[in-house]
Order: sequence, then structure tokens, then C-alpha cells
Amino acid sequence: MKLCMIGTGYVGLVSGVCFSDLGNTVYCVDNNKNKIDLLNDNNVPIYEPGLEEILKKNYKEKRLIFTTDLKKAVLNSDIIFICVGTPTLKNSDSADLKYVFNVAKQLKKIISRYKIIVTKSTVPVCTGDKIEKILSNLINKNLVDVVSNPEFLREGEAIRDFIYPDRVIIGTNSKKANKIMNTLYAPIVKKTSRYYSTSRRGAELIKYASNAFLATKITYINELANLCEKTGVDIKDISVGMGSDERIGGRFLRAGPAYGGSCFPKDTRALINTANQFKTDLSIIKSVIKSNNNRKILLTKRLENILNNRLKNKVITFLGVTFKPNTDDMREASSIPMIKYLNKKNSKIRYHDPSGEKNEFKKLKNVKYYKDIPSACLNSDLIVLHTEWNDFRVLNFKKLVKKSNFKIFDMRNMYSPSKMKNLKIKYFGIGR
Repeated sequence: MKLCMIGTGYVGLVSGVCFSDLGNTVYCVDNNKNKIDLLNDNNVPIYEPGLEEILKKNYKEKRLIFTTDLKKAVLNSDIIFICVGTPTLKNSDSADLKYVFNVAKQLKKIISRYKIIVTKSTVPVCTGDKIEKILSNLINKNLVDVVSNPEFLREGEAIRDFIYPDRVIIGTNSKKANKIMNTLYAPIVKKTSRYYSTSRRGAELIKYASNAFLATKITYINELANLCEKTGVDIKDISVGMGSDERIGGRFLRAGPAYGGSCFPKDTRALINTANQFKTDLSIIKSVIKSNNNRKILLTKRLENILNNRLKNKVITFLGVTFKPNTDDMREASSIPMIKYLNKKNSKIRYHDPSGEKNEFKKLKNVKYYKDIPSACLNSDLIVLHTEWNDFRVLNFKKLVKKSNFKIFDMRNMYSPSKMKNLKIKYFGIGR
């Protein structure tokens, strides 16, 4: 098939590259010429394991086309995916849909034969209805079907998630569109996953409901971790004991920092905003958002307590600063407010992250990026294990730090407290 992905951000680029690897011809469109030039030079602007290799292969086979020419891409395609950003609207909790609607307005001027328009961007329920209103002239002529097809790609695991999805959700009442979408996804649905067809509004809400529930699991186990710390119980025992119940499941039951990233924070806020519009009280999700925000403050205070409330001139090393491993995404990462607070307290902050230096910290006077782990850790007073990159799982801290009386704050519980005690290292975990 011939596909058009509008937007070459995380969702658009990963989906476009993977669809091309299934044998489709894919036009990836973006109005950012610099980004398109980079992609045409086979330079991937995001950190995602395996993406660059697949991109180069399909670009060479001419199944993958990067362009700024929206009209040409749309006219040459059968299915158009809207993959633009839907960030939180400034001074509001609602999703900013201006980019989605701008795309719809442009499509209205271009389309002259039947196309399926798919919203892959995360959008609130009823967004598809609004897109249909914009395209009313095309709808009346039966030239378009507007379909919701939310993505469920995890950053750092996106290639695998695309090829072996838990489920493919298609929201449409059009039998014609549903049949074509089923054919498109057939190569991967046949393997291990399920193709699930529902209403368009249902598909839109499934995405938000899923992310809000996962955010709830993270927040729930984090709150239990607070209780474990006061009762002398290891949160890992609780996670295993709970997770072994098939009705609950162990995924997303790992205590740690507040959740962050591109999805959970904005999607939980947007879901609350939608509920308010329909005069519905989602009290559980409201509590999740509040608890998650409070956790950033709580862990910062815990770090301060570990250093006996003496932060000035203390050398503090963060190993990992992204919100999760195998991504360069810094959106709403817990490291940002923590490091900014420590900077104001005149601590000397060092950090190393496998995905490189971060713009968020470049202007902070007491914060310095190190390209390797030994340089970052040398003579530190406190090592903060913030992100569970594999690079940090087997480290000889005494050899790295070369200083007595240093401490470790393991925010991901990667190390054994008993082993640290045997090594005479002052170790602090989460919920243990």
C-alpha cells in the first residue's frame, strides 16, 4: 500500500519506518525542512534502538520517502496518518489540537479521490467528529473516512512493540475503511496480536484510559513504597507478591521516581479535562496526578535528608537523567526539578546519560555533563541512580568513586541492600 505519515516525530517516524519495512511505500512529511534534510541523509533525530538500521535499509530500497511536499505525498497515498503533536495547551490541562486541525484544513484542499484519514496522534474523544466537520465537503462526496488508530509504542521498545503489538485498535463504523486497515495490519496481526475494531470515539478513549491506568499502577506502587520504608518491608517483595496475581500483573509495579515522558503526564491531564467537559468526576485520576507531582518533591527531600540537609558544595552525580532507559526523552523527567533544586542550593551536580548531554541543564552553573561513568563518579559524595540503563547495573562503586563515606541513592532498586551493606557502602533504595 501507499501511505503518508504527516509528522516525523516519535510516532510518525517509527510507524512510517516500520510500515515501509513491511513492504509498503511510505511518504513521511514534515514542514521542518532541516529535519527532512537530516532524514534524507539517514540521520535519525530521535534515540530509538534499531530505528536507524531499518530506516537506512528501506530508504535504500526507495520504500521510504522523506519530503516537505504535503500535496504530492497525499495525492500519491491511499491512507493518510495524522501523527502531529498534541501537547498540553498553555495555561490549561486540555490537549492542544491546533496541529491536528491545521492538517485537516490542508487535506480539505488537496484530496480529490477516496482516502482514509487516520488519527494516530493521541487525541481526546470526539476529535474525529471535529475533523469530519472540517472535511464535510469531502465527507458528503464519500471521498474520505476518518479513522482512529491510537499507537501503543513504548519509547526504547518501539520497534518490537510495532512488530509484535499487544493489540491493534481501529475505530471506525466504515466497513470499507475497516477492511483496508485490516489488510494493512495483517502481516503483524497474524503473528501474536489481536486486531480490535470499535467505534471511533471508543478508540480515542481506549488510548487515554490505557495510559491513565498505567499511570495509576505506577503511582499506586510508589505510594506503597512510602509505607514500606516506614514499616521495614521491601517493596520488591510486595511487587512480586501482587504481580504474580494474573488479575493484576507485574508490569508497571516497580517503585521509583514519578512517571514522566511524552504520554502519561499530558494524557492524564487531558482525560481529566475531557471528563470536566462532560461533567464527570474522575477522582482516581485526579489523585494520581496529585500524588505523582508530590512524589517529585518527596524524593528531592529524601535526597536532601540522605546528605543530612547539607547540600552546599556537595558533589552529587546522577547516573541517567531521562525519564526511562533507551530513550533521549527528557519530557517531565524527575531529574529536571531535582537537579534545578540542587543547583539553587549550590551543590556541584554531575551527570552521565548514555543518550548524551541535555539542553535542560546547559544553562545551570553548577551542573556538568560527563561523557563516561568514571569521570562522573570520581570523588562524589552521593551517587543517584535515576534511570535504569543497563550501563549502570553492574558497577564497582568503590573503584569508581575512590572516596570514603560516599552514599548511593538507588531510585530504581537496581542493587541489593545486603550486598551494599557487606561492601560497607551507605545505600538507600526506594521502599526498602
